[in-house]
Amino acid sequence: MGKTIRWGIIGCGNVTELKSGPAYQKTDGFELVAVMRRDAALAEDYAKRHGVARFYTDADLLIADPEVDAVYIATPPDTHAFYALKVAAAGKICCIEKPMARNYIECVTICEAFEAKGLLLFIAYYRRTLEKFLKVKELLAEIGEMRSVRWQLSRVQNQADLSGKYNWRTDAKVAPGGYFDDLASHGFDLFVFLFGQVKAVQGIGINQQGLYSAKDALSASWLHDSKVVGSANWNFGSSLREDIVELYGSHAKITFSMFENHLPIVMEKEGAAQSYHIAPPENIQLFHVAAMRDHLFGIRDYPSSGRMAAHVNWIMDQISGSVSERK
Repeated sequence: MGKTIRWGIIGCGNVTELKSGPAYQKTDGFELVAVMRRDAALAEDYAKRHGVARFYTDADLLIADPEVDAVYIATPPDTHAFYALKVAAAGKICCIEKPMARNYIECVTICEAFEAKGLLLFIAYYRRTLEKFLKVKELLAEIGEMRSVRWQLSRVQNQADLSGKYNWRTDAKVAPGGYFDDLASHGFDLFVFLFGQVKAVQGIGINQQGLYSAKDALSASWLHDSKVVGSANWNFGSSLREDIVELYGSHAKITFSMFENHLPIVMEKEGAAQSYHIAPPENIQLFHVAAMRDHLFGIRDYPSSGRMAAHVNWIMDQISGSVSERK
């Protein structure tokens, strides 16, 4: 391709260890040259283990590094807008971990900053590039007219929540919807990818358990522009771990799991069932990173945008009750 885009990561925590960080190193045309973490020992340890040339404890220094062409923000969502606006001001390409920000208003602010400078902005909604979900999209052509989608996601209380130990994922100041923000964002981005934008949504979110400040039980119904209707329930204090998505068409039904990779896609049609087992890559963001590379080098268009990711936040704001303006 004749050139290399050099990346830096702000927030080299757990998500970057296997899911994303190595994908930047394995993708031709990309190079991971710098990482940042506030704890110097942890930043140095990450750099040494992953063979990264430089590490920082100050994000401003990484963003200003002349040998960093693009920045991947992998911090908790309460700092996404803070760092993204700095990256935009520096005139650099950016990828932000999902959800894009704490709420829709912050997302719009980010989008406007990058649009004003003509900069490319990506969000790590990698399900749009995974073979499993592309297979679901392919199978939609076989179920007739798409009617409705239903999703049930339940999780058992984990020991960290029961102990009262701090977890940013359940801190309402960082993620108002708690685990919902982290997980439902993936689901809604996929549903928008499959069925188009959501034109109307209503929901309710509460804290049933009192274990932390964020919401832990939510329910919603919505309508896509394509006239597909949806409904879902999310509960993070259930007796059962369950993750079932059901797509109902006029002639068939597709069932799959959003997060349980060992479960197959199942299509039921005319009294027969067909299963498809498609495993994700070891580094689950590998195809997403490759798609960014292809977009940057003019090979193919990336399947999402900052505005699409902002739309996902608008949907979630309506459900969880966060402050949000109309999309």
